Amino acid sequence: MQRKGIFLALLAAALYALNIPLSKLFLSTVSSTIMAGLLYLGAGTGMLILYQIKRRFKRHKMEESLTRKDIPFVVGMILLDIAAPIFLMIGLSMTSAANASLLNNFEIVATSLIAYFFFKETISKRLSLGIILITLSCILLSLEGTSNFQFTIGSLWILLASLSWGLENNCTREISSKDPFEIVILKGIFSGLGSMIIAFLCKQSIPSVLEICLIIVLGFISYGLSIYFYVYAQRYIGAARTSAYYAISPFISTALSLLIFHNVPNSLFLSALIFMILGAVCASKDQ
Repeated sequence: MQRKGIFLALLAAALYALNIPLSKLFLSTVSSTIMAGLLYLGAGTGMLILYQIKRRFKRHKMEESLTRKDIPFVVGMILLDIAAPIFLMIGLSMTSAANASLLNNFEIVATSLIAYFFFKETISKRLSLGIILITLSCILLSLEGTSNFQFTIGSLWILLASLSWGLENNCTREISSKDPFEIVILKGIFSGLGSMIIAFLCKQSIPSVLEICLIIVLGFISYGLSIYFYVYAQRYIGAARTSAYYAISPFISTALSLLIFHNVPNSLFLSALIFMILGAVCASKDQ
């Protein structure tokens, strides 16, 4: 079960790694709120179609359904999933995709600390060291430069997104024993609709049909399938440890970002990268 959980967490991480560099390509013409809404709608509708296909061919294993007592966690999950991707897309529009990819690893810190303080999961000395190193890396990535040491607004938005997802991960952990299809479909459709309603109220322009289709497909792959595997991983190894193995995602995303946008990393970024790698290794070896 441990190995299965680790494999699913790593698979979820690899799929989510596509999100930031590919989303960055659309943000010059698509607003942050609409982008976030379409990504989650892609996740929800894609998983709904996959669920119907599996049921038609009788390949869907019967799982325990959500109940009334799960409603607070479902509502919390949906509200946080409306806020978090909007925060991420706003931050991504203000900073480089490589920076955003590494900063997104702060989700490990948020998930682990919330799991420890509110849901009584244990945190070892190794994981604690990982949390400290990742936090230090995030501080370095958030600075304008060594000359003035001012925090960038874009970085703060991404850290806020990571904090929101950290809390959301723990809400999802409380219902991870239930049918993952139900969780992802509810999460995707209602979070996506919530973001789209906000976008329409703010009178944001609608992207082209081609952009909508591409973003929906990206949402199905990087959000839908990733969340589905993430939920299963939480079932086997818990929220804090799943988040720790998920730490590989920002490094894949960073590599893709550097390749796509041809950014040359500066000394501050490289220093932060070293701390982030050390922190992720400490966190992932917390077994």
